[in-house]
Amino acid sequence: MILTIFYDGKCPLCSAEMRSLKKQDTNNQIALFDLHSPDLKKRYPELNFSKAMKILHGYYQGKVLLGLQVTHRAWTLVGKGFWVAPLNWPILKTISHWFYLLIAKHRHPLSTMLARALKIKASNCESETCSNKVSKCHSDNR
Repeated sequence: MILTIFYDGKCPLCSAEMRSLKKQDTNNQIALFDLHSPDLKKRYPELNFSKAMKILHGYYQGKVLLGLQVTHRAWTLVGKGFWVAPLNWPILKTISHWFYLLIAKHRHPLSTMLARALKIKASNCESETCSNKVSKCHSDNR
């Protein structure tokens, strides 16, 4: 089964995580779909863009996965589930979900700050994603 992940391609941090995830996906078990793709509505008419921009969405085995469920399933599929296993532990699950929602809500400014600090090249530099399009953002489709 394929896990389809719908991510914000205008978020440098999100894009960097998806690139990292795909590098690990040697068995092609994960399909990535940028929410800003022009054919989103045509290919996935049931997907609510506004909701998907608030919380990570994924489809796996006929089910909709949300937020950290997507992250956990994705990294488990590529054999790195131990990295994210604590996210499903009883007490940590609730705390990590709240933390995830906070990060997701502020991902663009956080992404900009982290991209600069970690020298992550942004594949898309739209408004609110990168503060200085010329010197801070670089086109990179790795």
